[in-house]
Amino acid sequence: MIARTNDLVARNSVFAWIAVGTVLLLLIPLVAMQFTPEVVWTASDFLVMGVLIFGMASLFVLLARRVSRRRRVLVGLACAAVFLWIWAELAVGVFTGWGS
Repeated sequence: MIARTNDLVARNSVFAWIAVGTVLLLLIPLVAMQFTPEVVWTASDFLVMGVLIFGMASLFVLLARRVSRRRRVLVGLACAAVFLWIWAELAVGVFTGWGS
């Protein structure tokens, strides 16, 4: 199924919006680091989270282009679940030794 041109997912400019959103999300811990010693991120933390956010959002867009509008919700939920699992693993290592 070919998406209509007014569909944001079908436009290639959606990747620029994903990049802007990624930067805005990464500004949250950057600003928090200025006000509290409890938030301590290194450059590698920002890089990993930037790749994770941008990569998962881009994966959603690429998968959403291949499925019908009705199934995009399922694709979105699957991408969100994978994102949260990887984030939790990197943060504390729930099931693996990735975290801390």
